[in-house]
Amino acid sequence: MTPAIWRELARAVHAEIKAGSSGVIVTHGTDTMAYSAAALSFMIDTPVPIVFVGSQRSADRPSSDNAMNAVCAAAAAKSDLGEVAVVMHATTNDDLCAIHRGTRVRKMHTSRRDAFRSIGIESIGTVEYPSRTVTLEDSAVRRGNDKLALHDKLEEHCGLLQFYPGMSPDLLNAYQGYKGLVLAGTGLGHVSTTLIPRLRTLIETGTMIVMTSQCMHGRVCDRVYDTGRDLISAGVIEGSDTLPETAFVKLMWVLANERDPKKARAMMQTDLKGECTTRSAHGL
Repeated sequence: MTPAIWRELARAVHAEIKAGSSGVIVTHGTDTMAYSAAALSFMIDTPVPIVFVGSQRSADRPSSDNAMNAVCAAAAAKSDLGEVAVVMHATTNDDLCAIHRGTRVRKMHTSRRDAFRSIGIESIGTVEYPSRTVTLEDSAVRRGNDKLALHDKLEEHCGLLQFYPGMSPDLLNAYQGYKGLVLAGTGLGHVSTTLIPRLRTLIETGTMIVMTSQCMHGRVCDRVYDTGRDLISAGVIEGSDTLPETAFVKLMWVLANERDPKKARAMMQTDLKGECTTRSAHGL
């Protein structure tokens, strides 16, 4: 998958909805499905369900999940849902699929049928099998809530980099000239102090840098320790509890659709498509 394919996909989905489709199912490989679901979440304002679905195990295996996932996706696409979602097995049994928000979902296992999980929030709904009964949570966006609109611009000169102990500041040279960079820092959103001068230089020369966390739960808070406060002073933007990969896609979208740096910074800290929350739920 590439940003160019995301644009092509968004345009195709938009055209189907404009032509009268009451829901759209997107079949997709599981490895990068969360990226694509996040991309379409930002690129399309949709009044109907846009449901991504895949299979962890191929059709020639007795334990294949493809048929059940497809049936549950079809049920979700006919439901009162009104946002981009991922529908996959919720358990290892053939009894329930979960409906995950497109900006809060992650593949958490290489091969389990229930590999996909909503991160930081509960799933926004379920589909029972074989009854195809759909239950939507109050948090799910409902059908007809948004008017159809396509915003398919993406700034491709963005990167996603995970910090690790001993990382050389020289690695940041590869992002010189990039429009945006998402860092997956440790804990509350930290990197080594040796990286801060190079990060400051990147920001001063026009690269927007957003800090996220490698932790799956919780939020970035760079005001607690000196290192975090130094990052903020250098111009790094706190990414709240946005997942690193979602923040990466969002940054590409924001930078392509908002040319004012101050407004773009504010958008990166604003919940646009359910990608970040104002507070973390207990136990999530």
